[in-house]
Amino acid sequence: MENARSVDLEEVSVGLTALAREIGAVSSLGFARPQVVFSHGGDDADTLLLRSNIASAASQLEQVADLIFAACPGRRYYDLKNNGIPATDSDVVIFTDSDTVVESGWLSAMLGPFQDPATVAVNGYTYLYYDDFMSRTFALIWFFPMAQKDTRFALKRAINANNVAFRRDRIFPENNGFKVSCTLLMRALERDGHKLVSANARVYHHPPRGWRFFRWRALVTGRDADRKFRELGSSHRGRRIAKSLSRWLTMSWRTARRVVRHARQTGMPVWQIPMSLLVGLAFYSLAFWGQFSLAVGLVHDEIEVLPDFAGE
Repeated sequence: MENARSVDLEEVSVGLTALAREIGAVSSLGFARPQVVFSHGGDDADTLLLRSNIASAASQLEQVADLIFAACPGRRYYDLKNNGIPATDSDVVIFTDSDTVVESGWLSAMLGPFQDPATVAVNGYTYLYYDDFMSRTFALIWFFPMAQKDTRFALKRAINANNVAFRRDRIFPENNGFKVSCTLLMRALERDGHKLVSANARVYHHPPRGWRFFRWRALVTGRDADRKFRELGSSHRGRRIAKSLSRWLTMSWRTARRVVRHARQTGMPVWQIPMSLLVGLAFYSLAFWGQFSLAVGLVHDEIEVLPDFAGE
């Protein structure tokens, strides 16, 4: 529920209503009644308010699933996900977020690969919703693929923590980064000889909003890139600095290519495309500065926390 801070209750209601629909669809095929765990960063007292809000936002969810509320006071995104696992008793745990909306057929697509006992992880297809210039630009430059005609890029994605399923014994590893644990877990699965199965289980993610969030997210994206390279590549400072420079060039080229290739798909007017390209290049220039400054030691490797203005 951490991302509920950046969307309103009406948007959360849309996602929960879609989730209830999907549960009802697979229940009609003979699947057992599932548990839906709401893992939140408040205390036990906050659980009562959350339960009331959920009941008013999506009453039909209680008709198709057993609802469980798990408090994890003051903890972060991946902590909340790990916190929800012990509350379940199923062999398969599916993770989604409060700011995503599942499409028709999502749940059956996520569950299908687990018919094979060798399957331990299934990754869904997440894309960004857009409705204005900035959200279209985010959709073009973001880490998620486009909704259509972007399968190759989608297959390169690391784990989508907002749309992924595991056998129950998998947890996200600890890290100071904001969104690093997905990559670390994927590499751990690979080292153990497991394949991440990609499923066409589609969800859309509400777009990030606001220039302050844009700046913060770009900087933390860069710092996270340095953390990933330090964990999986090299801790040598010179190589980390070189990586920040090479990544800047790579991401700038990728941004230009994607904006030009996919802008018309979003309905973006031609005259906005150069502006979108400039915004995208600015994002990854800020990301470069975040990565470079951590690599050279200008900033300390501190725990990344979602800022309060993310909900404004």
